[in-house]
Amino acid sequence: GPGIVTRSLLDAGFRVVALESNLNFLTDLQSLENSLDGQFKVIHGDFFRLDPLTKGALKPPAVSSDKIFETMGVAAVPWRADVPLKVFGIIPQQLERNRIWRLLFAMYECSSIFRYGRVELNLFISEKEYTVLTAKPGNSKVYQALTVLAQLGYEIELLHKEPWSSFATNLKTGGLAIPKSMLPNDHLCLVRLTPQQNLFTGGLKPSNASTFIFMVKQSFAKPKSKLTDRLNSWSLDNSDTLLKALEIPKKASMCNLYPEDYKRLFEALQNSDMFAETLFHDEVLTSTRTMN
Repeated sequence: GPGIVTRSLLDAGFRVVALESNLNFLTDLQSLENSLDGQFKVIHGDFFRLDPLTKGALKPPAVSSDKIFETMGVAAVPWRADVPLKVFGIIPQQLERNRIWRLLFAMYECSSIFRYGRVELNLFISEKEYTVLTAKPGNSKVYQALTVLAQLGYEIELLHKEPWSSFATNLKTGGLAIPKSMLPNDHLCLVRLTPQQNLFTGGLKPSNASTFIFMVKQSFAKPKSKLTDRLNSWSLDNSDTLLKALEIPKKASMCNLYPEDYKRLFEALQNSDMFAETLFHDEVLTSTRTMN
């Protein structure tokens, strides 16, 4: 866009690398870059087209995260180290859920930008998706697989709520650029998503994270179904013993389990001779391709 957030970050003293996908805005941002002494760099690229699964050279606005980190001079750090980089942006409303999922996959697998450590995301998302990310167990309408994985993977903090009208203002006239009747009734929420420092403890690792993701996704195929029924569908014949050891009630349904329960369940299943990761193999491959 016109660089409003970029200029605010620069005024606050940050070093900024901006990704701009629209050539109409690129010239002004390049002029801004030339007027500053190394504090600002602009790259023709789209943050939501980072590291696509394609062979050969990338054609802008697709861009490699390695190029970005090389430009910034930021090196990879261990997962438990401090945040190496902060990302600010607005998730486009088109395919918003898909974009959130893609970032979540990358974080759990420590791929793309998360190969460099616990990159902090500060993103404007719709109020609808923020409600899903922060939902509580028991509400089967909004408590979803995405909720469980986001709450386990991120520390989620609401920084600000802004009316949609602020994003539809004509800069020249000061009025709305679109009819008021076309504006959603909710807000855009600026949400800070900081990857959890202790995410990869116990049996969960980047190498088996995709299996964990699909275990959770499959669990919410029928969110009101009983956990014992789901375990039986995975050919687990000692489910009663397992649930007793985890102190989870036999009658618990999938939408009543806390995010931590899913992680404990997965780690227990990893140690079970009856559980095979191949149960999710085809779904993992198919959905990974879809996300990319």
